[in-house]
Amino acid sequence: GFKALRALRLEDLRIPPAYIKTFQGPPHGIQVERDKLNKYGRPLLGCTIKPKLGLSAKNYGRAVYECL
Repeated sequence: GFKALRALRLEDLRIPPAYIKTFQGPPHGIQVERDKLNKYGRPLLGCTIKPKLGLSAKNYGRAVYECL
């Protein structure tokens, strides 16, 4: 696994145009996603909470809930 990070900053992201052309995108726009999540005025991020972290069921549920 990865070691814990104290901080991380993404400074640049480049996606090859050939790859972008293969992506069909969602069937609806960002506004529909924001409406579903009731999240506005901030970036929408995703994460995976992996079971190998050794969290109890309660703490695992709490971590997932806080990510939402």
